[in-house]
Amino acid sequence: MTQLRGTMLQSFNWYTSDQGTFWNDLAEKGKQLSEAGFTALWLPPASKGMSGTTDVGYGAYDLFDFGEFNQMGATRTKYGTRQEYEDCIHALHVHKLHVYGDVVLNHKMGADSKENVTVIQVDPFNRNNTYGDWHNRDLWTCFTFPGRAKKYSSMEWHWWHFDAAKEDGTIYKMKDKTFETHVDSENKNYDFLMGCDIDFSVDQVRGEVYYWGKWYLDNFPIDGFRIDAVKHIRSYFFKFWLDEMRAHVASSSGKSLFAVGEYWSYDLSRLLRYISDSEGSMSLFDAPLHYNFYQASKMGAAYDMGSILNGTLVKENPILAVTIVENHDTQPLQSLESLVEAWFKPLAYAIILLRDEGYPCVFEADYFGTHYIGKKNDHEYEIWMDSHRWIIDLFLKYRQSHTFGTRNDYLDHHHTIGWTFEGDAEHDSMAVLMTNYVNDFKWMKTGRPNTSYTDQTGHVPYSVTTNSDGWGRFETLGGKVSVWIEQAS
Repeated sequence: MTQLRGTMLQSFNWYTSDQGTFWNDLAEKGKQLSEAGFTALWLPPASKGMSGTTDVGYGAYDLFDFGEFNQMGATRTKYGTRQEYEDCIHALHVHKLHVYGDVVLNHKMGADSKENVTVIQVDPFNRNNTYGDWHNRDLWTCFTFPGRAKKYSSMEWHWWHFDAAKEDGTIYKMKDKTFETHVDSENKNYDFLMGCDIDFSVDQVRGEVYYWGKWYLDNFPIDGFRIDAVKHIRSYFFKFWLDEMRAHVASSSGKSLFAVGEYWSYDLSRLLRYISDSEGSMSLFDAPLHYNFYQASKMGAAYDMGSILNGTLVKENPILAVTIVENHDTQPLQSLESLVEAWFKPLAYAIILLRDEGYPCVFEADYFGTHYIGKKNDHEYEIWMDSHRWIIDLFLKYRQSHTFGTRNDYLDHHHTIGWTFEGDAEHDSMAVLMTNYVNDFKWMKTGRPNTSYTDQTGHVPYSVTTNSDGWGRFETLGGKVSVWIEQAS
């Protein structure tokens, strides 16, 4: 029976074009992405954000406006119209690609009017502390969505649906409100992130979020969710929300729903605690693995490659780990900027694509490359990110055909590490070797005696033949990765 190794593509980056052609362009790429070996696409947030046609989607304004209503200065979103989004999903499904929708439920931004609210200032570094006196202030907390005119939902959002709001750099907590527990402990309590922070203790809020989730699934046949900012929302909420969303879909179509949450922390214990609290209801992005890649790329030969998987989710809980090299928040000029250097990208992608643990996610800007101009700290920069498509395509090819059978790990050296797959009755064997220093070699077992292998990356131009015990002396060049594939006898 054919086994499939799933691979996700994050289909956008922060600086993806705002010309409104994204959904149509992505639909046209479906065939080539499927043929390359991708099995699922993570699409950007499709609903209207506060910045209209330039909003990446995380400045959530109206969750029911997918580019259908004239709001925030335009009908379309950054990516196109509602109909184009729907057509894009169908086009990707034609090529047997799963589609994951990006949902932003933590906050709202871009209110339609102000309300007079009794508030107190919050210490940004210790959210459990306040200072000053309670006072009345006009805040942007009223969301009436006039352009939608109550289509799909009649609910208006007011100050009592939120626990805090941020304006002019100051966090204000509403009277008789408390920050949620079971959130990340950064800043003592990291319930509040930005905008108007949604208060999930309000019955009407929870009811609307449940209603919206079912509406989304009924109108757009997505196959799963990427859930934004989960560490800022009580950890057990999504367990129940996803249970109901999955039951809703199962009753109508019989399919299952995948879910991955963005819990951005390099502290593995926090990710494991969240998984426990949410009863394993969703996967999490392996932020600690990204950080290891970042450190390795910066430190060069000083980094201990034998420890590359230490402290990572994929090592401790591979079933629920979505492994990444880069994303839209870590790319240059973004708030979590921690760019993995270009020389190390092939090594990092080999680790997530050519192993059988974790669910790898490739970043669009690493695959296609990108060029943009942006600002940070009042300075303007021109950024180029290289395309690594040729080697990612190579890895995708062998991920589907050569990551089977017994895996032998050789993560036992400061500079040079590798692993092999011995294959099985339906799959040939493979050896992968990489180093962050000079040209090197390692004896590794493939379990295939007297078998010839060639390096598909082209770094090493000659073949290697294993001995009678199935061991081979595999090589690679300094700072490179080599993928040795069994050749037909």
